Amino acid sequence: MINIPNTLTWARIALIPIFVGIFYLPDSWVSPTQKNLFATSVFIIAAITDWFDGYLARALQQTSAFGAFLDPVADKLMVAAALILLVQLARVDAIIAVIIIGREITISALREWMARVGESASVAVAYIGKLKTAAQMTAIPLLLYNAPLLSIDLREVGSILIYIAAALTLWSMGYYLHRAMPRLAKHMDR
Repeated sequence: MINIPNTLTWARIALIPIFVGIFYLPDSWVSPTQKNLFATSVFIIAAITDWFDGYLARALQQTSAFGAFLDPVADKLMVAAALILLVQLARVDAIIAVIIIGREITISALREWMARVGESASVAVAYIGKLKTAAQMTAIPLLLYNAPLLSIDLREVGSILIYIAAALTLWSMGYYLHRAMPRLAKHMDR
């Protein structure tokens, strides 16, 4: 259970309280602009670490059942924390956070159940899920940063992307549920 990829995943989980805590520091210590920059940096570091731990697990042949469990948990915790903070900061509508977080819980439960009945291949990650993740993981740092960069209003771009991510979230959830329905129906009769 202790290897380089899993250690990186644990580090990503350890970043979550730091990420959240940044916004609770007094403005006399850290300005709101600095909070945005620090939080954006932590989120980007976590995202890079997510890619890197998967790459290392494959390259070093250190994949494990525990790592396969822990990695998506770390991702979902970081995204949920970010979305809740963005709702609190009035940068994301609550309905968007509910859609994205609700989908993650639903699909995680579906995947767990499908794995128990030996049908996990039917709900493997699909291209639509990857598109959703890309839109979401681009939108969140832009919304956290919350300032123009090179005369581009990153908050507006992030807002558009988070709505696209929410639409892709619903689409991907429908896709996974549709793929799982025949198997669910088969196993519900037992």
